[in-house]
Amino acid sequence: MRCYYTSDEVRAAEAPLMAALPDGTLMRRAAYGLAQVVAGELKSLTGGVVGRSVTVVAGSGDNGGDALWAGALLRRRGVAVRAVLLAPDRAHSEGLAALRSAGGRVVSEVGNPDLVIDGIVGISGHGALRPDAAELVGTVRAPIVAADLPSGVDPNTGAVVGPAVTATVTVAFGALKPVHVLAPANCGRVKLIDIGLLPGESELAALDAADVGAAWPTPGTADDKYSQGVVGVVAGSAGYPGAGVLCTGAAVAATSGMVRYAGPCGPEVLAKYPEVIATDDHDKAGRVQAWVVGPGIGTDPDADSIVQSLLAAPVPVLLDADALTLVAGSPEIVRRRTAPTVLTPHAGEFARLTGTDPAADRVAAVRELAGSWGVTVLLKGHSTVIADPYGRTLANDAGGSWASTAGAGDVLSGIIGALMSAGVDPLKAAGMGARAHALAANVAAHGGGLDLTAGRGTAPVSAGVLLSQVRESIRILRAAPGPEQGVLGLAVAGSEQ
Repeated sequence: MRCYYTSDEVRAAEAPLMAALPDGTLMRRAAYGLAQVVAGELKSLTGGVVGRSVTVVAGSGDNGGDALWAGALLRRRGVAVRAVLLAPDRAHSEGLAALRSAGGRVVSEVGNPDLVIDGIVGISGHGALRPDAAELVGTVRAPIVAADLPSGVDPNTGAVVGPAVTATVTVAFGALKPVHVLAPANCGRVKLIDIGLLPGESELAALDAADVGAAWPTPGTADDKYSQGVVGVVAGSAGYPGAGVLCTGAAVAATSGMVRYAGPCGPEVLAKYPEVIATDDHDKAGRVQAWVVGPGIGTDPDADSIVQSLLAAPVPVLLDADALTLVAGSPEIVRRRTAPTVLTPHAGEFARLTGTDPAADRVAAVRELAGSWGVTVLLKGHSTVIADPYGRTLANDAGGSWASTAGAGDVLSGIIGALMSAGVDPLKAAGMGARAHALAANVAAHGGGLDLTAGRGTAPVSAGVLLSQVRESIRILRAAPGPEQGVLGLAVAGSEQ
């Protein structure tokens, strides 16, 4: 499991080390790691390190010092290093002296380097880039390596409210921060550098491939089709039969138990998945361990009656799509439940449920809804955020936007519902489902199979194609021996450890 630490948590972890170690030790460690990453990027981009050029853009804080020290180390390796100081009179004096001593130059323009190091602001920075920094960053045409975080992006929320750096790589010092999972578009690939911090527990985490694979339900010697979990699916309508097919198919792909479908799309579902038990009435569906309801059912009184009936059942219920619209105006029918409830809104549905846009602080917004309604909430997006009523919070960086296609949410709901029917804790089921769903989308976009570097390129995927790779994504996750490396990491997340 990957943990993400707020600025305050990181500073608290740094304090005892800074008191025990000689001045500047942590900065030197961070700078060394940053210089190593930059050298690796130069070699990858240009074929070498010696004779290449780097521009450091340094602010006035310790982040500027990290970048200047890294520049000094790169200069000693034969890199032509120039530094633009945004606040020359407040530049980190030791870092600047080290850069100049190594032969680096202070200039007024970024120029045309092979690579730029962003050392403008660190974890104490908030808000957009200031005008002078934004103007300077606007002139950059080279790949950017960000020191600790991309400047202009909030370290704790990942929010971007104005001009900000978009990095190719972000080098995290000592600990991952929320920005690294909440703002993947700005962070690029994330590389974590160990500088000796031991930050302990965190309030935000992400499941690794091994976490998901180890927890995925598989049949034991004493299991049968009932004991592995029976999930009921109420999805689709005469106008949207595909929602029923996709949601049910995902539930079939996710587990080895049983799937019961209840709704008007039985013929379409059975034509694709003959193993499903289908009926047109949820009251006749038989016993289930969890319900999934909402995709494509409509918002008429009949659909509302079905949702209310299922919410009265003493089993876990996942509400998606139309079901979310139906409960938005009457949250009490959800709040009074004693069995677990999972809501899976996208941003627009979230706004209908709460009356607020979650963009400013997605983690806080999801925690607030989960706590006030007593439910588990999965807020969809490139970075999915999940929270339960107890404050536990997970995030998942999809590693791409291939799942941004019509019907993909129906697939996600089916996967999570199947996991819940097998007895997986709702928060973990949502996190596992999000992880497998994102991986399936990436594998599908690359033509199938784990090797995403085989030169096949990428192509857009539909929900049906994504669904076809769910079993493969589960197989990959179950085969993961530990924190993912290489291609697997690229397939499902931006962070590299």
